[in-house]
Amino acid sequence: MGGDGYQARRTQAERDAITVEIGYALCSAAFVAVVTFGALAGPALLLELPHPVETFLTRAGLVLAPVVFVVRAVGVLVAFRQGPAQPSQPGRTSPDS
Repeated sequence: MGGDGYQARRTQAERDAITVEIGYALCSAAFVAVVTFGALAGPALLLELPHPVETFLTRAGLVLAPVVFVVRAVGVLVAFRQGPAQPSQPGRTSPDS
């Protein structure tokens, strides 16, 4: 939203791309969060460990999984907003080269 009050309208293709990117961000963030939780809390749930260790691992998984979810989702959406990080033609760094 610019300071002059003008807002450019997005094309259908742009809206579709944004929708797909949001879906990808949420799905990949959920996957990474589940893997994080499983890696931390899994041993506590599957193995006979001392109670303090089980408690620590379970709580660590419950705390870190949402943090990883948010970091992943925001990272994907920020990268999408910034656009492609590579030149459109491999091996070329600028139109003049």
